[in-house]
Amino acid sequence: MPKHLIVTADDFGLSSQVNAAVERAHRDGILTAASLMVAAPAAAEAVAIARRTPSLRVGLHLALVDARPALPPDAVPDLVGPDGWFRRDTARFGAALFFSPRMRGQLAREVAAQFAAYAATGLPLDHVDAHQHFHLHPTVAGLMIRIGARHGMRAVRIPAEPVSVVRAIEPEARIALPAITAPWTRLLGARMRRAGCRVPDQVFGLSWTGAMTARRVAALLDRLPAGTTEIYTHPALDGDYPGAAPGYRYRDEFEALLDPAVAAAARRSGATLGGYGDLG
Repeated sequence: MPKHLIVTADDFGLSSQVNAAVERAHRDGILTAASLMVAAPAAAEAVAIARRTPSLRVGLHLALVDARPALPPDAVPDLVGPDGWFRRDTARFGAALFFSPRMRGQLAREVAAQFAAYAATGLPLDHVDAHQHFHLHPTVAGLMIRIGARHGMRAVRIPAEPVSVVRAIEPEARIALPAITAPWTRLLGARMRRAGCRVPDQVFGLSWTGAMTARRVAALLDRLPAGTTEIYTHPALDGDYPGAAPGYRYRDEFEALLDPAVAAAARRSGATLGGYGDLG
């Protein structure tokens, strides 16, 4: 079974520091794709970079938590806090969505607005994923399927991380997140396949979110499973910008994508690099 590798940068458009890192990591490193936050402060700059870099495969990073909405905050009052940003209490927010038709209506309008904003860029839609994997929520997944179908959604990230590979690299690795999300991941994968969307066979980035160092990425590439693998990262020149996640090693992740040892591991893997749209 052949190996296909997609190396993605999340949060494209969140800041100029992120945008510059994405552009260089694609030009000089192993980065093949980026996920655009359409309502983020530097989204217009990110779109300009994508337009002049057609080999970079760009998709929609649907941002519904800890981010700015595409709609005015007063159009989604139950989804945002006093600062106008989406709520940060992800677990409580997700639970509330199950019981509030009003919130679900606002969420549907926001999801539609973000898909429409992406379509307005004129960029091909390589894939769709969600900030903090919020599409694991069944309500969000359903909206993504229904609204995404109108915008040509053909591929979706399913955060299914093989724990055995992570543990082979770091036996002491904390794997709580993949274990907790596994039932929701299987459900999401089944729903997306039924909807006709391509999904990866495995994804890496959950256990080491914000800390995908050169050593870890090279070790993953040396153990790359067969099939389609996505490795997602959060590169930036630095973490000094609004919306940066505390503790994330942005510069380390950026440098990992440029590291010669990582590039050599990618070549050794025998994988074909690209985006979801390159898979045929």
